[in-house]
Amino acid sequence: MDFPILDFCQNALLLAQNSGDATPYCAVAEHGRGWQVVLVTVMSSGIAQSFKLFWKLIRHGQLDLRILAKTGGMPSSHSCCTMGMAVSVGLIEGFNAVSFAIALCLAFIVMYDAAGVRRTVGLQAKVLNQMMTELFSEHPRLSGERIKEFLGHTPFEVLVGAILGSVLAVGFNFLAIHQHWHVP
Repeated sequence: MDFPILDFCQNALLLAQNSGDATPYCAVAEHGRGWQVVLVTVMSSGIAQSFKLFWKLIRHGQLDLRILAKTGGMPSSHSCCTMGMAVSVGLIEGFNAVSFAIALCLAFIVMYDAAGVRRTVGLQAKVLNQMMTELFSEHPRLSGERIKEFLGHTPFEVLVGAILGSVLAVGFNFLAIHQHWHVP
């Protein structure tokens, strides 16, 4: 069975990886670009968290720097940084490399956790907080303590984070190759 969209994506990533050349190429052996993976991972997380900061500023008119250290929200910074890492590894070492497979599996685990387990825990915390307020309303000490509710992400927030991380990795790889940011 032929999937044209998969062929298109594979060719686009091959071109991004090889700087326009269609022949397979392993940049890590020649240029030592492991630093790029670390930089893209950290940069992706920072950009995703900064986006949350500016989004809150635009929507609510308040600058809340605490949001930089909080979990949850749009886009998922965990998804962004792990997919940025995986795509970066793929662009450098090849999308058939074991290291890419490991990075991609890690990204899938993190994204599943963000949209599944952590989101469910956040919803349960919301219910527990309501119960504490209703059951212990006459005991301020007991009803005043709240459990953190905003822990996980919706599947859409995870998807947007993954796409953002992938785009940042491809863009950074393109710059690294064309600006010769590699270590000889």
